[in-house]
Amino acid sequence: MDIVKIIGIGLVTVIGSIKLKQFKPEFSLVLTLAGSILILLLVVQALSTVFTSFAEIVSKTGINNELFLCVLKVIGVGYLAEFAASICTDSGNTAIADKILLAGKVLILVICLPIIQALIEIILELVP
Repeated sequence: MDIVKIIGIGLVTVIGSIKLKQFKPEFSLVLTLAGSILILLLVVQALSTVFTSFAEIVSKTGINNELFLCVLKVIGVGYLAEFAASICTDSGNTAIADKILLAGKVLILVICLPIIQALIEIILELVP
């Protein structure tokens, strides 16, 4: 991941959006969305190496794959909810942004249920 590319795309998107907002405000949001998606794609490419490293750690430690997948889902939901909420906030829809963040938090709780259950089982095994 080249941070210079990401910063460049971000700055061009912001400057273009500001200029475009003066003449065609409806296209300003489209430009912002396109720049955001391009940055997200660059970041996702970098995350593939992180997932590979995590998979190696899981295979070496013998951690349950389901628990590992829960952690990855939590990370994904958190990032995607924040990304979508930021776009909503940029477009002036803070109420929708707040609802997206709330939904993300609820989904994270639901995804974490197997981890919570596994922790409770471990605690119950330790308590006589």
